[in-house]
Amino acid sequence: MARIVITSGPTRQYLDPVRYLTNGSSGRMGAALAKAALDLGHSVTVISGPVSAPYPDGAQVIDVVSTQEMLDAAESAFENADGLIGAAAPCDYMPQHIEPQKMSKTGAGLQLSLIETPDIVATLGAKKKPGQWVVGFALETEDIRFRAIVKMSRKCCDMIVSNCATAMNAEDNDVEVIASDGTILGQISGPKTDVARGILAHIQSRLIAPIHSK
Repeated sequence: MARIVITSGPTRQYLDPVRYLTNGSSGRMGAALAKAALDLGHSVTVISGPVSAPYPDGAQVIDVVSTQEMLDAAESAFENADGLIGAAAPCDYMPQHIEPQKMSKTGAGLQLSLIETPDIVATLGAKKKPGQWVVGFALETEDIRFRAIVKMSRKCCDMIVSNCATAMNAEDNDVEVIASDGTILGQISGPKTDVARGILAHIQSRLIAPIHSK
């Protein structure tokens, strides 16, 4: 049995007490991955941003809101885990200044100054200990495979799952699973539950089984 941490869903970066930046991630892929991992007998901790999709019974779910909160929770959980699946779509940017009160319309345009949020998968990939593994997700709109491989290297991932923007808030997904040496392990499409089982099969054979057989 492996102890697996899964990040899932979007994060929110508030501009003022009521407005925030986010994206359309539903958490369905993370929920499907959690179910697939549990079905294989693994222990699962889900670090989830705000979603309506239910997570399976048997998974420990830690709710977060911001990207920093997701990173903090994932770092803590990963400390005693065997692997991480970074399926979340955290906000890449946050406002440089958060207004303490609701901003009112003035008739003029609004300019936002944004700064980058921490990269969760890259941070944990750089900190992984011997025997730990990290699987990332890459959602791109162009040069999908190339950008996924670049991300995998930069984030110190052992495997990456490449998909396009049509996966966002959808019932189905179409992914390519890529090993750390650039080998295309497989292309999987269909309902996210089926895709998750296919992804976990690759993780099981390439990352979990070799470690547990030693």
